[in-house]
Amino acid sequence: MLERSDFTGSTVLVTGAARNIGRAIALGFAAAGLDVAVHARTSIDEAEAVAAKARARGVRSLVVTGDLGDAEQCEAIVSRTVEELGPVDYLISNAARRRFQAFLDISPADWDAAISANLSSLFYLSRLVLPGMAARRFGRIVALGGPDGYMGWHHRAHNVTAKAGLTGLVKAISFEFGYSGVTANVLVPGGVDTVRNPEDYPPDMADQEGVPQGRPLRTIPRQGTVEELADACLFLASDRASYVTGQSFHVDGGLVMR
Repeated sequence: MLERSDFTGSTVLVTGAARNIGRAIALGFAAAGLDVAVHARTSIDEAEAVAAKARARGVRSLVVTGDLGDAEQCEAIVSRTVEELGPVDYLISNAARRRFQAFLDISPADWDAAISANLSSLFYLSRLVLPGMAARRFGRIVALGGPDGYMGWHHRAHNVTAKAGLTGLVKAISFEFGYSGVTANVLVPGGVDTVRNPEDYPPDMADQEGVPQGRPLRTIPRQGTVEELADACLFLASDRASYVTGQSFHVDGGLVMR
């Protein structure tokens, strides 16, 4: 079991932390003793509620807002986090945009938005926090991937491409910064019980040909929980995973084996 002393006194920035997996991760880090920057793009009230719960656990927490697909807004997010909470030792890149669109319905603007939100955001944020991590000779970066980045998916070409790209970007970071004590990994959820955006998961999605229906898991007959993902994220961020880098860590009930 991870101890509170493993993390106390450090700062974590969790993107997309207003709800679901990001919320669970932010509160998990707060329980472990980290000061937490809770990022949200539009769900500000929900993010404030997460920050309040984090502070109730005895740590400092603030809400940072902005579009992660914009490099300048990423800089503002990191700058405010550092100014108010201190250097970022842990970056959890969870925010994503998951539109459900047929390939020929994806416009260039749709494509750019998905790549920016799901892939470029990790690049923008990492290049801002990595210099400090390298100087302190410690840092942890965990990017939330998706099974579609490894298996492909129906009506998700932009998301499939971005999630696959995360694997390459994390490997590149691992090679260039491993010497300084920085690790970078991808955490890959399977089917998780979350509140979903109807735009990303339309009601008729289960009726689309080629889309897995019901529980997507192949070996464990249930969906995962956000707490299970948070626990895995805390492990990858802990000293116990200091020899784990450049990897894709699947917490998916066996989905990737289909």
